[in-house]
Amino acid sequence: MLAAYSVSEVSKYIKALIESDDFLQGVWITGEVSNFTLHSSGHMYFSLKDESSRLRCVMFRSQNSHLKFMPQDGMSVFAYGAIGMYERFGDVQIYVEDMMPSGTGSLYLAFLQLKEKLDKEGLFSPSMKKELPEFPRVVAVVTSPTGAAVRDVITVITRRAPGVTVLVVPALVQGDGAPESIVQALDLVNRAGFIDVVIVGRGGGSIEDLMAFNDEKVARAIAQSGVPVISAVGHETDFTIADFVADRRAATPSAAAEMAVPDLGELEKTLFQLNLRLNSGIRASVSDNRGNLRSLVRSHVLRFPMELTRDHRQRLSLAGDRLCDFIAGTLSMKREDFRVLAGRLDSLSPLKTLARGYGFIRTLPGMSIVSSVGQVMPEEDLEVVLQDGSFTATVKSVKEGETRGGKG
Repeated sequence: MLAAYSVSEVSKYIKALIESDDFLQGVWITGEVSNFTLHSSGHMYFSLKDESSRLRCVMFRSQNSHLKFMPQDGMSVFAYGAIGMYERFGDVQIYVEDMMPSGTGSLYLAFLQLKEKLDKEGLFSPSMKKELPEFPRVVAVVTSPTGAAVRDVITVITRRAPGVTVLVVPALVQGDGAPESIVQALDLVNRAGFIDVVIVGRGGGSIEDLMAFNDEKVARAIAQSGVPVISAVGHETDFTIADFVADRRAATPSAAAEMAVPDLGELEKTLFQLNLRLNSGIRASVSDNRGNLRSLVRSHVLRFPMELTRDHRQRLSLAGDRLCDFIAGTLSMKREDFRVLAGRLDSLSPLKTLARGYGFIRTLPGMSIVSSVGQVMPEEDLEVVLQDGSFTATVKSVKEGETRGGKG
């Protein structure tokens, strides 16, 4: 029997095939925008077409909110996204994640490729970031000496920290020679040996204008700098490779200057307030402690200190007397117990038995006590121990079964 599948089953199968293809899950496509619609929800719906084909596209509001241009019908663009299938209508479409006019597409692709490469090498890692000094004495600025950026930096640093020296290190920030010029300026800053922090940047511009700060040599020079680097390239919405690899990123040159030095005026105000609070706290503490001291001086305990120990001394004396009585009584009891035990031990002493005319016999070689006739042999020499000494005797004969009257 011929198997038949539902439309939904086939749609799901096709969807699974498309979404399992890694190539289709992240692809750049160039084409012309057509049938563009910006929905009230904020989502964008349109198509990309060329001479022979058309693809449906959707770019959700969360993705298109960062676009710097509004797509229009007839506009040539680069679009990046994943190709999928909308099951309900069976439409194959692109879920667009990023998009730009095709004129800047090649530069942006180069930017993304370099960003991915350096990120894999760890140049963007937080562990690579150096801390900025809290109170720098010399701040270097690598930028064009005639641009607005350097004037902004000098103005802000002079206002916030008048005693800080600002050293302008001239560099090209645009054009073919700009990357090499920035690298040389950073090398000069590091060889100087007296610079505390360096600001590298320029004013805003198009992606073409900012390409010097998307250069790999510039990125590596910033990463290898022994002096902490603040990147201040473009305006707040602009990002470059230099921003990712620098120790800190500032939205504008003015913000970089604020980041580089503390506001000494505000710091002075803060210290003044802290000084007032410290003095007030000390005065209050001294006043409180002076009052406490007066109370203590007038207290009965300090005026008559011996009264505090009188009762304790009496209790200690009574406790000492009770302890001496207890020890004396215990010694008397133990002494009597010792006398009784000594009497019992004396009554059991073998010397008492010897004093009554008895003795004991032991073998001469081993000095073992003889308690049975089975332990001796005729002609054996034995020692007889009495109360006042001992003598040696020789066994003439051995008789068993008699306990009295025998001779030895």
